[in-house]
Amino acid sequence: MATQTLTRTRAEQATDATLPIVLRLSPVIEMTADQFLAFCEMNDAVRIERTAEGELELMPPVHIDTGSKELDFAAQLRNWARRDTNGVAFGPSAGFTLPNGAIRSPDASWIPRSRLAELTTEDKRGFGHICPDFVIELRSQSDSLSVLRTKMEEYIENGARLGWLIDPQNKHVYVYRPNSEVEILENSDTVSADPELEGFTLELEEVWGQPF
Repeated sequence: MATQTLTRTRAEQATDATLPIVLRLSPVIEMTADQFLAFCEMNDAVRIERTAEGELELMPPVHIDTGSKELDFAAQLRNWARRDTNGVAFGPSAGFTLPNGAIRSPDASWIPRSRLAELTTEDKRGFGHICPDFVIELRSQSDSLSVLRTKMEEYIENGARLGWLIDPQNKHVYVYRPNSEVEILENSDTVSADPELEGFTLELEEVWGQPF
């Protein structure tokens, strides 16, 4: 395993994909939070996020191998959260309204129960006004690495204490923490969430390999 600080190489720039598809609505359409929720419900075959500037980012369903990998690490987080009992784990269908106004749906996330208790009933039924303490994003073959990096920085700027960007194409895990340089773990078998999520270690064997 090797650890290094984050640098952007020309090779990575050259391999960036074109997703997500971005729809710019303003100033023609100004969509309220309720309208955005209804729009997502009407188009539930597509994963939709909204940027702080009001742009819609559309992501079609992932390939089946990526879907299997997402389920694997989400299940690992859920199983740990059930044992730990101090917080709740969420999958990729959960949407969160960040302090900057963006609405994001990380591939997996975790929030302490003490913070969830502060949410209103309306928040719990919609895209809650809260940034997860911990987020994981998994890069699929069609994802732009630069877009995902920007998204991870946004989570940290809006209150996340720990974030992992997992890139199976290069077998890299980018580790984000507030006020810290981004680290890259190369070809690691595991990655630990200590001290933010004490005792949680993600096994990466299924993520790096072919799930079937």
